[in-house]
Amino acid sequence: MDLEAVRTFAAVAEAGQFQKAAADLSITQQAVSKRIAALERDLGVRLFDRTPRGAEPTIDGQAFLPHARELLRVAERAVASVHAGRRPLRVDVISSRGAGSGLLRDFHRAHPGTELDVLMLLEIDAAVAAIRSGAIDASFRAVAMPGRRLPEDIEAVRVVDEPLQLLTGPGHALAGARSVTLAQLAGHRIWMPGLLPGSEWAAYYDDLVAEFGLTIEATGPNFGSDALLDTVADTPALATFMGGLTRLVWPAGHGLRLIPVTDPVPVYPHALLWHRDNPHPALAALRAHLAAAAPAPDAPGTWRPAWVVER
Repeated sequence: MDLEAVRTFAAVAEAGQFQKAAADLSITQQAVSKRIAALERDLGVRLFDRTPRGAEPTIDGQAFLPHARELLRVAERAVASVHAGRRPLRVDVISSRGAGSGLLRDFHRAHPGTELDVLMLLEIDAAVAAIRSGAIDASFRAVAMPGRRLPEDIEAVRVVDEPLQLLTGPGHALAGARSVTLAQLAGHRIWMPGLLPGSEWAAYYDDLVAEFGLTIEATGPNFGSDALLDTVADTPALATFMGGLTRLVWPAGHGLRLIPVTDPVPVYPHALLWHRDNPHPALAALRAHLAAAAPAPDAPGTWRPAWVVER
């Protein structure tokens, strides 16, 4: 199907006249007539009725019009997708409830005119590959894997430290505490289904366990945050870690407790990753926005792995 013929059809339907559509498209009226005739042959229907006032879409023309407009919108998006600055900034946030999503929402509120495409890629390797191929412009990631450096063409900068908090049900032994130290958590079962082996967050918790002698269990299937909250609320022996910047819907009546962890505060360091040659102007604006609220290099009283990316 000839896209210019579709564009001409939409212009005639909008203008109500072949002559006005020709002027709008900067072509001759004869060219408009030829395009419409060719499109009618392709579709096997008549698209317009000639009237004393001009041209009116037939029933078939009326049925085709919204699809024609959508075809033109898709074509515009396709062209814009390969022109940085004329397409939305594509950013991976891993999950809709995590800290990265919150940071991107803050950016959007500060820059409401910037178009965004939000994606959610689970694995860091997939995110890095997407950045290198140009499929996305940036990704919020916590850390790089120990012993595995990012490719040289990928830049990364730490943008926020998310403090971990202990989440318990009302029957847990620590449920009444105003705060707990990492030393006090030794011997308690911390349940975290969904720690994907080989992921950056699994590596983070491996280091936390090794440093402070914690017991973190990743057993059982991961049915999502709602099921996690249900289980923790109903099981006095279990607790879990929850990021202080993670947004969840708290079930009514569960009696869940969110308790600060101290001495030191374990923080989950989120970074922004991007390709060093990416020219999208909104990427520069996003980086500047995040830099204004970036964490101190080594905040006192906090803990994070020594192998966190710093560039």
